[in-house]
Amino acid sequence: MNHLTVFHDVARALTQTLELEDILLVIMDKMTGFFAPERWSMLMVDESGEQLYYPIAAGEDNESLKDLRIPMGEGLAGYVALTGTTLIVPDVSLDTQWSDFARAHPELNIQSIACIPIRSGDKTLGVIQLFNSKLDMMSEYSQSFIRMLCDYAAIAIQNAKSVKLIHELTITDDCTGLFNARYLYTMLEQEIAPDASTRVVSIHPQFSLLFLDLDHFKSVNDTHGHLVGSRLLSEIGGVIKRTLGPEHPAFRYGGDEFVALLRGLDKKHASELAGHLRETLNQSRFLTGEGMSLTVTASFGLATFPEDGTTLHAIIRSADAMMYQAKAMGRNCLAVADPANPASAPVKTSRHS
Repeated sequence: MNHLTVFHDVARALTQTLELEDILLVIMDKMTGFFAPERWSMLMVDESGEQLYYPIAAGEDNESLKDLRIPMGEGLAGYVALTGTTLIVPDVSLDTQWSDFARAHPELNIQSIACIPIRSGDKTLGVIQLFNSKLDMMSEYSQSFIRMLCDYAAIAIQNAKSVKLIHELTITDDCTGLFNARYLYTMLEQEIAPDASTRVVSIHPQFSLLFLDLDHFKSVNDTHGHLVGSRLLSEIGGVIKRTLGPEHPAFRYGGDEFVALLRGLDKKHASELAGHLRETLNQSRFLTGEGMSLTVTASFGLATFPEDGTTLHAIIRSADAMMYQAKAMGRNCLAVADPANPASAPVKTSRHS
């Protein structure tokens, strides 16, 4: 009955939360209560499928494990992850191979080993390691127990991956792979949050917002068709993402218009990055793999928080207005908001007025 309670508790955790770490901790808590190992850890296969990392561990220095990566096929966990084979050595002193391993690593004080793959179908998702368990790991009952808990872990990991995928789909533009406009508003709300603890990057209370609109993009659709236009937008999105880097998220705002959130950049540094992006776009040739060599330019508008707007809509309105200013200046240029200079006032009212 106690063991039925264990499975009931794990099943309840699966239905009560989608937080992967919380569920895995429940599973490992039940496993350690049953086998009483001196040390245990769980490793998961990363997105590349080439390395293992430690999401949770006990009896280990968690800080030292946090950034540790183990290649597939290396060490105990790497071998089990690569082969999908359960490895149980109840007494390493009686096993030639693992007794040599234990002597080579006296700091681990290994007396018994249990390394079990977490699998879904024919794919390994992770590995559970138990060292120096007090219970007989070779009994049929023990192996059935640990196998069931591993199956629960597999369900939790798959659920977490599904939730992550659904989240990514809801915030991603399917044409360019950039974030969508809806997520821009979410991120700006987090950046502008009055409580610094809720900001995405609380050490950078300042940020700049860059709007860019492709010049004469309609002519591409008119000349080559909308399919080519969509492929061109996809490649342009890739250039924007690579040029800005992961610290500055980019968004497709709609049509042929893009926005970039330049975190932690004041007007000077944001202007430099925007200028670099403009030059990169100018020098790029697109759709060469399809026998074409298209070029694009864009009109850029830049505003900085909080000097150019202290609210979400105000900062968007300022950057958007500057983009229209750039178009009025002849396109393929950058217009920067400057509250101290009346000459920087937009010639066309922003759509967000």
